[in-house]
Amino acid sequence: MSENQTTKNLEHGAFKPVLSSPPMFDHEKLDVYQLELQFIAWVTDLLEEVSKKQTGKTAEVCDQLDRASLSALLNTAEGNGKRQRQGRAKFFDDARGSATECAACLDALVAKKAATEECILDGNKILLRIVAMLCGLVDRFDSSNERMREEPVEYHVRPVANKDGEDKTNSTERTKVIRGRGRERGRGR
Repeated sequence: MSENQTTKNLEHGAFKPVLSSPPMFDHEKLDVYQLELQFIAWVTDLLEEVSKKQTGKTAEVCDQLDRASLSALLNTAEGNGKRQRQGRAKFFDDARGSATECAACLDALVAKKAATEECILDGNKILLRIVAMLCGLVDRFDSSNERMREEPVEYHVRPVANKDGEDKTNSTERTKVIRGRGRERGRGR
């Protein structure tokens, strides 16, 4: 598929299935699975181009990108075949991790000057959709109410005194610190 066609399909929310036969297994009916197949087809072309250039040490990154893209696809298929909700969520979460790993590999190819940012743009767009869809599947099947989340914490700068005991911060910073301490103790605004 050409770069412009991929971009148009992504902008309109459509994508061309890689397999021409009608879906037979449940996982083949998932849009995210079809999109992962499209990414594998896209990344295969990219890996062929990169291997022709042979710039720097890219073999490891290419191998990892190939394995991570396949891992995302396989975890999605396996997760959809699980009957228990938490099992499904775990495999979809693993697939999401593999998809983000693919994005990191694409960035590494740019950093190693084996690909340009423009060259990986369509792949990143596909991966963004894949990750978003997998996030939705994880949320749908993860029934545990005790998800790990960090509570927001407010940080404050404390005045720093020099060796003579004088405050080094300016008056604006001192005001922020005083207000911050007041809020911490329940006395401030």
